[in-house]
Amino acid sequence: MYKKDVSVVIADDHPMLLKGLLDELSLNDYNVVGTAANGMEALEQILRMTPVLALLDIDMPLLTGFEVVKMAREKGSDTKFIMLSFHKETEYISQAKALQIDGYMLKEDSFSEIEKCMSSVLKNESYFSSSFETKVLENASDEIKKLKQLTPSEITILKLIAQQSSNIEIAKNLSVSIRTVEKHRSNIIAKLNLGNAANSLSSWAVTNKNIIIDL
Repeated sequence: MYKKDVSVVIADDHPMLLKGLLDELSLNDYNVVGTAANGMEALEQILRMTPVLALLDIDMPLLTGFEVVKMAREKGSDTKFIMLSFHKETEYISQAKALQIDGYMLKEDSFSEIEKCMSSVLKNESYFSSSFETKVLENASDEIKKLKQLTPSEITILKLIAQQSSNIEIAKNLSVSIRTVEKHRSNIIAKLNLGNAANSLSSWAVTNKNIIIDL
């Protein structure tokens, strides 16, 4: 695919960063069909313009980059998504992997590496910034693998735990016994290797709430 045939929507709430990315893409012959300064504008542009690629900041007003991806896909969008962020933390990488984001780059990366990412994504290959330590990427992947071992019932209960619902509230919500909830909690703890510390599952679920929501 020629660069001029690669339609792109870009979104960032920092005007200078947005302009810089627009200039680089334009100078390198990519077809930028839309720009947005917040998540809602980004979602509207993606659904209207149906770009091949969308390069999104994660932290944007109205909708985060992750929320834009999720909502666009729910609407049937075939756009491929690349996150551009300052965040290097495992929880963000895990969330990206949970959403099956196509690419994740850091804003400190050179444009040449962003192009490498775009090229890989266009070949249906995922690409994460070379700035990430291998161990961080492996840890994020391991977390997702563990979560995929959970049954639909366990995922439902885990989501309620992440919302800080008690066992009694979960049992009432799902019309099951408290004993059933406790059994599911034990299974989840074992599958996630969380150990036997008091409230280990509750603490983990609240910390990883954004990843759990996307399951």
